[in-house]
Amino acid sequence: MTIRVIIVDDQAMVRAGFAALLSAQADIDVVGEAADGRQGVAVARAVLPDVVLMDVRMPELDGLAAAREVLAVERPPKVLMLTTFDVDDYVYEALRAGASGFLLKDAPPSDLIAAVRVVAGGEALLAPSVTRRLIAEFARQRPAVRRGEPALRLAGLTPRETEVLELVARGLSNQEIAAALFLAEQTVKTHLGKVLAKLALRDRAQAVVFAYESGLVTPGT
Repeated sequence: MTIRVIIVDDQAMVRAGFAALLSAQADIDVVGEAADGRQGVAVARAVLPDVVLMDVRMPELDGLAAAREVLAVERPPKVLMLTTFDVDDYVYEALRAGASGFLLKDAPPSDLIAAVRVVAGGEALLAPSVTRRLIAEFARQRPAVRRGEPALRLAGLTPRETEVLELVARGLSNQEIAAALFLAEQTVKTHLGKVLAKLALRDRAQAVVFAYESGLVTPGT
């Protein structure tokens, strides 16, 4: 099945380069482009893509606000945020809003192609190294608050599910979690799926943010 993608970026050369790269893939079809956030929302609503590549900083409507509008529909596409900075407050907010991850604009072409396929497949693009740097940085800036409602939601998890969520939030991959807990990797995936369902979270990215905001995990521990 072909992955339908739109590219939202205020730099024409960036759009052209990404479009050429992605269109050359047999399983990816670039079905639209936009030069600012407002246009991006309109194009997304018109063509109903599977994945939206969304720049963080744009005129008219920034990427964060545009992502929120794109994700507010009944059957939203996956949103992959693009940034020139590896530590950017907008990216953290985008993950909270439901974006499936982020990618640096200077990442290798193979990473961009893989990222589109990963988020189109329903996974979050949060590599372990990225999770450790990004979430820890913003959790320091915004100290986790043990709110009543998130704590109650955590109480509905089994001890094993809580362990899996904690390790996900610390940046471990499924393979690393399996090794740490002496489980099969498929078992880890099953536990994570139950965590997402019980907490009403969209994907791994939202699980990481939830773990920090609920106080389950704090930076430096």
